[in-house]
Amino acid sequence: MRRRSWLDLVGKGLALGGLDALARPGRAHAFGDDGAFEPKVLLAGGVTGAAHASAPGRWSVELEKRTSAPSRRFPRALKATDPLLLDGPFAYWSGTGGLSPLDKAEIAAMRQFLALGGLLVVDDADPEAGNFGKDARREVARILPDAAPVVVPAEHVLYRTFYLLKPARPWGRANGPATADAIIRAGQVRVLFLSHDLGGALAKNTLGTWEATVEPGGEKQRELAIRFAVNVAMYALTTNYKDDAVHAPYLLKRKTVAP
Repeated sequence: MRRRSWLDLVGKGLALGGLDALARPGRAHAFGDDGAFEPKVLLAGGVTGAAHASAPGRWSVELEKRTSAPSRRFPRALKATDPLLLDGPFAYWSGTGGLSPLDKAEIAAMRQFLALGGLLVVDDADPEAGNFGKDARREVARILPDAAPVVVPAEHVLYRTFYLLKPARPWGRANGPATADAIIRAGQVRVLFLSHDLGGALAKNTLGTWEATVEPGGEKQRELAIRFAVNVAMYALTTNYKDDAVHAPYLLKRKTVAP
């Protein structure tokens, strides 16, 4: 079946009233023209690339390997104001240090991206210091001044879109807090704040070995982080998947219980 591009949904979303219209339960949104998952790297606030350069590509590889879902193995790095950011409803913003304030054009562009149903994952690659996460929250508050982060509960679909994560919590290179915060609109996660360096658990070096040591849980923790990343991708690909009859048989067949 041919998938419609997200840009088609963009126009309809504006006509129906923006984010709330697109966030209503119903048909899952497609990623780009081919329906593929693409963790596009957001270049904003002084960020010039992903904190772990290979992490976005590895994210795509793991999703495709484990679920057979289509993905782009060479995700693009795009400025907030680049129209191509609207080519799919997913953006990945990662870093290790502080952020410079977004300008008016960047704020407007990101507000549009989120209002049209986009999902922004904020990944602090140095959660021990927390500077990136703190500044990202400040800038997101300027983008969405009428929204405040809330704790994602353990029963949220993010922890069971594909893998049944046990315990149901975010994972990454660092253990981090047992919960994640998110901005949720009309029941849908629009901004996900992570303080676990998810990219650090995904990244590999040029020799093909893992770039970073995962602490304190070692390779078991890395596996849980990869599974969590797969869940986030599947959430983006099949928003409201529990209400989507098209995806139900596939997900029931492929679902795995995490150790």
